[in-house]
Amino acid sequence: MAPSVLIVEDNLSLSQLYESYLIPTGINTDVASTGEQALAFLADNKPQLILLDIMLPDMNGMDILASLDQNDRPQVIVLTGHASKELAVQAIRLGATDFLEKPIDADRFRITINNALKLKNLTEKVSNYQQKYENGRFYDLIGSSSLMQSVYQIINNAAQSKATVFITGESGTGKELCASAVHQASPRNKSPFIALNCAAIPKDLIESEIFGHVKGAFTGATNNREGLAGQANGGTLFLDEICEMQLNLQSKLLRFIQTGTFQKVGSEKLEKVDVRFVCATNRDPLVEVNEGRFREDLFYRLHVIPIELPSLSARDGDVIEIADFLFKKLSKEEGKCYKTMSYHTKQKLLQYPWPGNVRQLENIIRNTVVLNDADIIEPQMLPPLPRADKSNLSNSSQSYDNNQMSNDFINRTSEIKSPENSASTNQSFSQPADSLVTSDEYYHVSNSQNIKPLWLIEKSYIEQAIALCDNNIPKAAASLDVSPSTIYRKMKTWQEQNTVC
Repeated sequence: MAPSVLIVEDNLSLSQLYESYLIPTGINTDVASTGEQALAFLADNKPQLILLDIMLPDMNGMDILASLDQNDRPQVIVLTGHASKELAVQAIRLGATDFLEKPIDADRFRITINNALKLKNLTEKVSNYQQKYENGRFYDLIGSSSLMQSVYQIINNAAQSKATVFITGESGTGKELCASAVHQASPRNKSPFIALNCAAIPKDLIESEIFGHVKGAFTGATNNREGLAGQANGGTLFLDEICEMQLNLQSKLLRFIQTGTFQKVGSEKLEKVDVRFVCATNRDPLVEVNEGRFREDLFYRLHVIPIELPSLSARDGDVIEIADFLFKKLSKEEGKCYKTMSYHTKQKLLQYPWPGNVRQLENIIRNTVVLNDADIIEPQMLPPLPRADKSNLSNSSQSYDNNQMSNDFINRTSEIKSPENSASTNQSFSQPADSLVTSDEYYHVSNSQNIKPLWLIEKSYIEQAIALCDNNIPKAAASLDVSPSTIYRKMKTWQEQNTVC
């Protein structure tokens, strides 16, 4: 939309001259020849810029300048044929952007107008961002840490575009809230925001869920059904856990993204919609591409604006801001009276690594609110926090610090015989969780006939976890407090070990 300029000039020939200067720029112009006309126009309209003559027949232009709203005012360029240093200083103090002396050169006139409009646009962007980000909140996202500030800035910049946003991050970091913020900050915020969890829909129904179907397309299709793609027309379609999608459906999704057209299941008719795509995954998408589970061309089509959500433990003091917000929200829902957290409670929350991220924090706070009636939260009111150390498992593929091993893993090694005692006592031992194996001891253990290499025991343990989770690797990874990419990396390492053996 072209910007608008109000020219306040009592000389008709000069106002027409100024309008002719602006014709090549495409700027819309309106003219007022008196101060009264200018004030009447401004009461009903909001131009981006005012060209304001000082000497008007019914009032001084400075009075008009002084009457403008300080919080939501247009840019003002003051025009006068009687320039003085004192007049220029007074105009700038009253909020004028620039000061031009008559007669005005056409090129300088256009450059000054253009600069003032750019400044107005920038001011509006800053104002909009400040309105969106208040009290540590950016829409439904909470946190003042530098990492989240960077996320907010990316969302704010990306929102005005139609470019696809690809969100990555650990489970529980708020990927759907991030996608919703992209939608709310965009010009599409009046249209639907439609979310689909690709991992939650049966594989044989997901195509119908996305694109819809016609009556009789398959058993049970008793009516025509609008898919999520059609429902999201004009708005945003959020595809969560995108890496869970089947390869054959990925090709149809790629075509949909490229052309904006799709066919309902059982229909030969092409339908066209205007949809902005946002997708998310807690896996490493490049690992999925390399393993052949995710199409490379689809990845590059979706991976236009990447947003990586940080884990809660990496977000400085955000855990306190989020906890305070959740305590207030959940206390209100449960009819409880909450005022604040004690210092020791805050320290306990800050020191815990939060492997389940914000989702785990919310569950802990809900438990606390439901089981306690105090208005000040003390540490003993919090439920027991599960022991967790994600860094140990995620940063190393085969080496462990025994200080951080779980008791379950230690118990699995209790059947291993001690090299020092096996010859004389032949009794089993359990390696204490707080001891360290020296390099010499490890050499003897690894070369003992009855001892398995540590990576084989780890492999067996992880495989059992995967089996208990019905071969759902992301679910098993969550149970083990590691990222899915860690398990995939280890599986690749096991294959290499077997090849060597």
